[in-house]
Amino acid sequence: MKGGNNYRMRGRHLSLTLITLLFTTIFIWVCEKNPFVTTVLPVQDQFTWSSSAFDEEAGNHSFQSIRPKEHMQEKNSESITEEETKEPGVKNLDRQLTNFTTSYIPERKETDGEGMFSTKKKVCNYAKGSWVSDSRRPLYPGFGCKQWLSEMWACRLTQRKEFSYERYRWQPKDCEMPEFERSAFLQRMKDKTIAFVGDSLGRQQFQSMMCMATGGQMIQEVEDVGREYGLVKLRGHARPDGWAYRFLATNTTILYYWSSTLADLVPLNSSDPKSDVAMHLDRPPAFMSKYLQRFDVLVLNSGHHWNRGKLRANRWVVYVNGKPNEDKRLANLESAKNFTAYSVARWLDSQLPFHPRLKAFFRTISPRHFRNGDWNTGGSCDNTTPLTRGNKVKQDRSSDEIVEAAIKGTKIKLLDITALSELRDEGHISHYSIKANQGVNDCLHWCLPGIPDTWNEILAAQV
Repeated sequence: MKGGNNYRMRGRHLSLTLITLLFTTIFIWVCEKNPFVTTVLPVQDQFTWSSSAFDEEAGNHSFQSIRPKEHMQEKNSESITEEETKEPGVKNLDRQLTNFTTSYIPERKETDGEGMFSTKKKVCNYAKGSWVSDSRRPLYPGFGCKQWLSEMWACRLTQRKEFSYERYRWQPKDCEMPEFERSAFLQRMKDKTIAFVGDSLGRQQFQSMMCMATGGQMIQEVEDVGREYGLVKLRGHARPDGWAYRFLATNTTILYYWSSTLADLVPLNSSDPKSDVAMHLDRPPAFMSKYLQRFDVLVLNSGHHWNRGKLRANRWVVYVNGKPNEDKRLANLESAKNFTAYSVARWLDSQLPFHPRLKAFFRTISPRHFRNGDWNTGGSCDNTTPLTRGNKVKQDRSSDEIVEAAIKGTKIKLLDITALSELRDEGHISHYSIKANQGVNDCLHWCLPGIPDTWNEILAAQV
């Protein structure tokens, strides 16, 4: 009897073992046929990422490539290989990744000592990409924008015969840049004010935006509202300090204010037109302080007026802390420029919490292309063939280290146009300038339509 009981016990154990094996086999078969079952696992157990797929910069981790192998065009050291995406006992994991595209970047966050994944939208680097031919360009006719475009920058009205520079557009490397459509843009900017504050290159960007927003047409539904911002021509001045226009249909205002150094300029004797002018490096232009609450988009720029010739011609005297500068380091104009860019950026960033709708940009410097001399020593830029310097920008960092450093740690966005504009030396006014008869070539300003239109396309894509 005892022996019989032993046999029955062994039989039960054998049956339980067989049943367990059967259910295990069925479970594994279901997992292979239906990968969704594995989604009940914790996220970190579903995916095994390669450490080489992370790029560390300033203490933050960003994910470079999360496409499954079957969707990759080519292998590289930053890609996830087939072996890296599979864990022991979990097969066909590639199919789980099919709908997980690179438009979202998993960002590792440390919480309570455990690694967790969250998703955030990929940020486009609009400054990295290439120039491509586009027969649909320019965005407005060079002959038709007389209402907004200064004659000295309208190259179609000069003796220039070659205009192939107009027929290119900028294509960012890792994202699509929306095509500019003026009606849609104005509707998006309804009841908003776009302000450009900077030097004459900022004025070019302003005039480019006016031409783009009107299609270069003479239209009546645009009102001059310069008086609302104190931008009127004063007696004894050749021109006002800026311009402001409002599109009546959408109540969109586009304005420009001249501030070549972004420092606050105050005449030491307001009653004397020839008085010296205090250039306060640590104070923003009074215009910005006064009207900031009315702006929805603000674009700053500076750079080309930081030289001794401009200081002497404008009778600027450097001031810091409300008095003439005594810091020998700031006697160097490069250091003074750095200091001012940093001061303005920090001031603006401190104001952003009080103006939550405001989007602020600091545009990088526009490159000069003088060769064999400068503007006053016979320098020229005679090339008319597009892209002889190449058509691609591959660098990740800006060529304008001053502006890039000034906005670091702030909520101000970088409008990085330097490297992509560096490739377009054929787009300058050159010897077709109205001053050419004086032996002056303009290798600083651009023909319009032209390169500043691209700056505004990148701006429009970010607002």
